[in-house]
Amino acid sequence: MDQIDRRILRLLQRDASKSLNEISDEVHLSRNACWNRIRQLEQRGVIKHRVAILDRKTLNLGLTVFVAVKTDRHDGAWLETFKSAVRDIPEIVAIYRTSGETDYLLQAVVPDIKAYDELYQRVIAKVELSDVSASFVMEEIKQTTELPLDYA
Repeated sequence: MDQIDRRILRLLQRDASKSLNEISDEVHLSRNACWNRIRQLEQRGVIKHRVAILDRKTLNLGLTVFVAVKTDRHDGAWLETFKSAVRDIPEIVAIYRTSGETDYLLQAVVPDIKAYDELYQRVIAKVELSDVSASFVMEEIKQTTELPLDYA
């Protein structure tokens, strides 16, 4: 990956709706050369998706919750049950298996505490957990989908 690829990726991360003409002008490439680079980045899996980022508050999803999950079970059957229990819940927007005291960290977006409690009840009805604790976001200081490209 060279500097031109990085510049293309920076532009697309900031605004994936930019036209091919705008991108090619900004990176000083012909339209075809720019298109070929974007297509190669997609084929190599560097560009996974092009999406619209929605405003959570406008959609009545103003509360972000980080849910720390601990389990006493670490076998494959439990893990499959857990994955199927949480993967398809639309309010859960990210799921991570972590090191340390917490086994899994979930990020959820909901309208309010009552909606979080309903989400919590749905999860614990589907899978056995030894401990669940929630942290409610009071202020979002930084949230971005832009990845640093200096390491690529």
